[in-house]
Amino acid sequence: MDAPRQSNLHLYIKECRRNDVTDVVRVCEPTYLGGELTSAGIRLHDMAYDDGTSPPEAVLDRWLGLVEERFFPPSGPDGEKATIAVHCVAGLGRAPVLVAIALMEFEGMDAVEAVVMIRGQRRGAINEKQLRYLEGYKCRRKLGGSGCGCVIL
Repeated sequence: MDAPRQSNLHLYIKECRRNDVTDVVRVCEPTYLGGELTSAGIRLHDMAYDDGTSPPEAVLDRWLGLVEERFFPPSGPDGEKATIAVHCVAGLGRAPVLVAIALMEFEGMDAVEAVVMIRGQRRGAINEKQLRYLEGYKCRRKLGGSGCGCVIL
């Protein structure tokens, strides 16, 4: 699918419903209004950062906090099964970096394992600079390896 924008947001909402998405994380500048997502019962979290770079500390803190809140305990804060969708514009940089960090933090993967898994679904994801960042990334959480049921679509 193309990057989400106002004209195709209804298709994203349909896909989100099909995959039981409870939260959407937008890591790029807004290309659509969030009201339709909210009306569909999906929470929108804006965590934009510059394309081709690594996430700043504030974004990392919010991202890891959201993942931990939604998946630990596994049924989420309200007892619902949680699914987080994260997107950027092309789906090759910012969003995959956050997914890689979640896999490293909560699934206990190393950077290479996480990138290989992501590239299996998103060929060309994560540039060399981002890969170096991930290889040097130090996990902050002590939950690694306990599993959050991460799935890459």
